Order: sequence, then structure tokens, then C-alpha cells
Amino acid sequence: MANVVKVVEVMSESEKSWEDAVLNAVRRTAETIHGIKSVYVDNFTAKVEGDRIVEYRVDAKISFLLDTSGNGKSAKSGMAEAQATKR
Repeated sequence: MANVVKVVEVMSESEKSWEDAVLNAVRRTAETIHGIKSVYVDNFTAKVEGDRIVEYRVDAKISFLLDTSGNGKSAKSGMAEAQATKR
């Protein structure tokens, strides 16, 4: 079966850097979506107060493989369910 990739768009921010904002986007998305394959940063913005940047923001597109098991669950969640059933 051919792989199918889905893309979700997320916005993230950081007080440290744009790179940290991207890492936050991937980490947070990975809490609910498994099989992430790439991230594409679409836009960089920053919030400025006075003469300094106080918040770095990114709009990112994160791609992941759709589950191919046919049961509507990601491979990771299916494994967790199987392990819980064994107990």
C-alpha cells in the first residue's frame, strides 16, 4: 500500500528564539500525532516591546504518515492498547 501523508498547520511561540518556537511546535504536535516526518516553517514573526524582541512566533506545517493498519488508530496507539489488553 502506498504511503499517504497528511499536513496540519500549527502556530507556536517562544521567548528564546524562532528555532525554539519550531521545536515547541513539533514537540506539542507529537503529543497527539504520531509518525511526524517533516516540518515546513511558513512564516516567522516576532512581538516587540520597546527595542527588543520579547516573543518569537512561527506558523508551521507539520507532515505525518497516515495510519495504514486499517483500524483507524496510529501504530503507536494500537501497540499501547495491545499491551494494556495483555495485562
